[in-house]
Amino acid sequence: MSIPGALRREVRFSSRDPVLWLWLALVLGLSAMSVAFGLAEVERQNETIQKLIDGDRHDRLAQYDKQESWGSAAYYSFHLTYDPPSDFAYAAMGQRDAQPWMHRIRMLALEGQIHERDVANPSIALIGRFDFAFLAAFVIPLVLILLLYDLRARERIAGRHDWLEATVGQPTSFWLLRASLRAGAVFVTLVVPVIIGGMVAGASPAKWFVATLGVFAYVALWTMACFFVSSWRRPGSVIMLALIAIWVAIAVIVPAGARLAIDRLVPIPTGADILLLQRETVNDAWDLPREVTMAAFFERHPEWSEYQPVEGSFEWQWYYAFQQVGDQRTEQLSTAYRDGRLRRDHMAAWVSILALPSLLERFLQSLADTDLRAFFEYEEGVRGYHAALRDFYYPKFFRNEAFDRTLLEDLPSFKPGNPGMG
Repeated sequence: MSIPGALRREVRFSSRDPVLWLWLALVLGLSAMSVAFGLAEVERQNETIQKLIDGDRHDRLAQYDKQESWGSAAYYSFHLTYDPPSDFAYAAMGQRDAQPWMHRIRMLALEGQIHERDVANPSIALIGRFDFAFLAAFVIPLVLILLLYDLRARERIAGRHDWLEATVGQPTSFWLLRASLRAGAVFVTLVVPVIIGGMVAGASPAKWFVATLGVFAYVALWTMACFFVSSWRRPGSVIMLALIAIWVAIAVIVPAGARLAIDRLVPIPTGADILLLQRETVNDAWDLPREVTMAAFFERHPEWSEYQPVEGSFEWQWYYAFQQVGDQRTEQLSTAYRDGRLRRDHMAAWVSILALPSLLERFLQSLADTDLRAFFEYEEGVRGYHAALRDFYYPKFFRNEAFDRTLLEDLPSFKPGNPGMG
């Protein structure tokens, strides 16, 4: 039989299978639900950011009206930093569920502000968010297994297996065509909602096109795995258990075991360690001789070493100097924390080659800019912006410039993706 004829025959055969339609409806519903949840979460985050942007400047200006010095103006004002979701974040929320994507920072020691975060939603922290990446990576393989495991076994039970292979001429092509049609239908019902969601979100067509190609390759790999295992001359139950065992191994056991091993191989400090060290440094500075604090500060800022201290009096210069010294003391710990997490992530990326669900999820998160790399880029942007604030205030502190509220309009503003000021 010609290929078009065989294709038409298999389409007619599959279209009469109510179980296939049930699974396709389920996949379509779950995909639409995951995309809808993602779009709603992206909208919520954007609305939250916009509300904070609108209120941030108003609150800061209200504080400036109450101040009479540069030091107090810097002390009482907050500055919003934020990392808006990308146009493809609706499909893979990634680190945005676990890591902070906005801070309101002050001119005080920064590292403690970065690592002091609100407690996350415990249910999301435990099971993760149901997004398209999770659905495609972890749920769809199970759907394919349940649709394809008894592809031949069912025909053997019905007594049609040998007759079908005798009449089609090329048995391998026949079974592969049947498996491919079913998997293709699953793929289409899976990706249609994410494409529509991309149009609604204004996502770059290139992103959802590349994401679709990645999902297609992933579905094809699982289809081939199911096709070869289903060719065993074993009962359908045995084949299904074998396929599920493969899924458990690469979706659960390998990632979990690798994470334990990587955590042992790459020990890192915690955010709490950084926060504690900084607080101890800042609190201890009140009891240290001022010259000790200022000497440490001048190592980083020798250009201000000529300033004349006011003995026996509180000085904003000294106060902000020991705030920066707190950051200087935690630099090595903070760098070790950041580099350690990136090294762990790099090792996990290699392990994910053996754990296909994790590989696809990481791929989609990379496209959505919700991976660990994007989180640390935002964090570095916060550090750059805080450094820009210090560059604005330090000349006014150390030159003892007269306070002028109008100059506060020249304060640097935070711009997402900019390592410093906008």
